[in-house]
Amino acid sequence: MTDMKEYPVATLQEYGYRDFSAIRKPMKIVKNIIFFSILLMLYLSIIVIAIQSFNSSIITSSFQQISFKWYPNIFREEDLMTAIRNTFIVSFIATSIATVAGTFFAVGMYSIEKKKRQSLMLLNNVPILNADIVTGFSLMLMFRLLMPIFPSIFGLFTLVMAHLFFTFPYVVLSVMPKLKETDPNLMDAALDLGVKPYKALIKVVIPAIKAGIFSGALLALTMSIDDFVISYFNTGAGFDNLSIWIYAVLGRRNLTPSVYAFSTLLTLFTLGGLMVYQFLQRTKKGKKSEVK
Repeated sequence: MTDMKEYPVATLQEYGYRDFSAIRKPMKIVKNIIFFSILLMLYLSIIVIAIQSFNSSIITSSFQQISFKWYPNIFREEDLMTAIRNTFIVSFIATSIATVAGTFFAVGMYSIEKKKRQSLMLLNNVPILNADIVTGFSLMLMFRLLMPIFPSIFGLFTLVMAHLFFTFPYVVLSVMPKLKETDPNLMDAALDLGVKPYKALIKVVIPAIKAGIFSGALLALTMSIDDFVISYFNTGAGFDNLSIWIYAVLGRRNLTPSVYAFSTLLTLFTLGGLMVYQFLQRTKKGKKSEVK
């Protein structure tokens, strides 16, 4: 047998390998700095409002001492309480109608053929993509056409209808992905078992997409409470929500710090609702895994 020739072993560097272990730690530090900087920019305004809600001074530029007096003062400010009440009345009515109507619209749209569904989705997205000022102004012109018949139309009715107009698409967009995750034969299976169509929809389809309905309702409620531009164009008869009231008070330069306290409570309430929902979802998944 002839001796095998010994060939030199190629190194990793000869194959083009580069050792970047020296810069991994600095890169990790840079990534963390960028990550926390983005978080700070996103939540800085919320943190500032929360800090100001505990400031005993009315002047925001100077922090005197920690005080909780602005929280009970929310209920003593009559104008503020009226604006808060109007905000929740409009938001809950508009969100309730948008959630029910948007869910049924999404279910009906999901059952038609793909081309028609895409056309309807395009129309559904127009209020979202359209500028708020254009939407608010166009709705105002539409309501003004009805003034000869209904002279006092501007107020609660116009605000609810305007909020319904721009919250409805968010519910549809939240429900549609959940419908795509369900079995397309779910409704037919329920009908084959003898369930009536409306009962199959309520007892079979709706429970399967309740996560999308909840997220759509929460998003619609948040958008409705937060809206200013569309509300400003469509309010009337002294019926102002919180955003319009704050705008008017800022013009007079006498904004009460109780607004900061209410904003902080609203943020905590929203975070609490999300945390409870996530906890219930994890508990449900844990029970399903135990059963399996």
